[in-house]
Amino acid sequence: MPYSSGSMPYVGRFAPSPSGSLHFGSLIAALGSYLRARSLQGKWLVRIEDIDPPREVPGAADDILRTLEAFGLNWDDAVLYQSARNEAYQAQIDALLSTGDAYFCQCSRKQIQAMGGVYNGHCERLKLSSGAIRIKNRTRISWFDDVLMGRVEVSDDFAREDFIIKRSDGLYAYQLAVVMDDAHSGITEVVRGADLIEASCRQLSLFEQFGFHKPAFLHLPLACADVGFKLSKQNHATPVDKANPLPALKAALAFLGQRTVDGATPDELLSQAVSNFQLGAIPTTREILIDGRD
Repeated sequence: MPYSSGSMPYVGRFAPSPSGSLHFGSLIAALGSYLRARSLQGKWLVRIEDIDPPREVPGAADDILRTLEAFGLNWDDAVLYQSARNEAYQAQIDALLSTGDAYFCQCSRKQIQAMGGVYNGHCERLKLSSGAIRIKNRTRISWFDDVLMGRVEVSDDFAREDFIIKRSDGLYAYQLAVVMDDAHSGITEVVRGADLIEASCRQLSLFEQFGFHKPAFLHLPLACADVGFKLSKQNHATPVDKANPLPALKAALAFLGQRTVDGATPDELLSQAVSNFQLGAIPTTREILIDGRD
């Protein structure tokens, strides 16, 4: 499964939220995106997605960066903090509102449930001046080809929904921020966990509607303690050990189907993994159950 984006050099990224320390599931996403970028002689960037203050843990962003360094996952260029991009997000929203490509919505979750669980455009005709802001979804992408997982499809209802790009509490929505930041950084391929695979259709819709270059998408299997229960900061997954990175690094490589060498140091192991990286060895299931790392 080769990478192809015309003549554009490869640019990948890892984009954690600072809601806690780096755990084994996050390490898999970081390592997978790093190996993909470095094996293609590309750039690997880090972005801290700090636009949801209620979920953030003080000091977590710096702790994540120090953990990446301890594992030898050194990034290119300066770290991009989403919180520094608020003006850019708002400018895009203002432009969309001015052209009728976005509108305010005051529908509650209960009202949307009464619509069948998918928002039906009710507020567009009301010409409201406050509330959440929804994109007028003109592109409605319902499928894409994932580099690892193959064809991914979503329902027509999901594809056509006018989804939120700014929340009613004034915070910018993930879908808007991630698309604008990937375009801003020139990301050519997004490598991340399979929990976000369906959201890629909405992001591709925004890339097209905004006239941005679309990246490829490559989704990795999730490390799960039980079926449907991924390791996450919200589920209090145990942080990986910065002081002793070798066990977690070897386990993450094995999870991704990559060969490991006994007796190697973490730096040697990572260097060998880059040289010998095999995309086709990564399992194509969306979840893998693991023991002892929850």
